[in-house]
Amino acid sequence: MESKNNYWNPYLSGVLLGGVLLLSFVTLGAGLGASGGMARIAAWLQTLVMSDHVLQSEYFGAWGTKPLTYYLVFMILGVFFGGLISALLAKRVKLQLEKGRTFSPIKRMGLASLGGVMVGFSTRLAQGCTSGQALTGGALLLTGSFVFLAAVFVTGYLFSYFMRRQWI
Repeated sequence: MESKNNYWNPYLSGVLLGGVLLLSFVTLGAGLGASGGMARIAAWLQTLVMSDHVLQSEYFGAWGTKPLTYYLVFMILGVFFGGLISALLAKRVKLQLEKGRTFSPIKRMGLASLGGVMVGFSTRLAQGCTSGQALTGGALLLTGSFVFLAAVFVTGYLFSYFMRRQWI
C-alpha cells in the first residue's frame, strides 16, 4: 500500500475515502464535512471557560451542554489522530516552518493565521466547508458543488502564478 516515498497510492486512498463516504450515507444518512465538528469542539472549549454564555448563545446554545456528541466531532478526531499515527509510522514528522526564501517566518505565520481565520469564518458563514461541499456535494452530483470545485482549482492555479516567486 505504500510507495518508496512513504505516501499511500492516491487512487487507493480515493477509493477508500469513497467507501467511507458511502458508509457514512448508509449508516448515518448524512455525508462528511469538517466545519460542523470544529464548531462543536469550539463550543465545548468555550463551555470550559464561560458555560452560561455559551448555553445562552443563539448559535452554540442549540447544541446544549454536550456539543461533542456529534458524529463529525469523531470524524475530525479520527482524521487528526489517524494522520498523526500515519506520519509517525512513516517517520515523516518533523517540526519545521515551510516558507519561501523571501518570506520572513513572522510574515509566513501571520499570513497563514490570517488565512486560517478567514477560512474558518467563511465556512461557518456559508454553513459548510470545502470537504463537505466537494465530497458530499460531489457524491450527490450537485451542480453547485461542481461549480465550487472548478472555481477552487481555477483560482488556485491563477493565484499560484503570482505566489510562485516566493517559493523559488
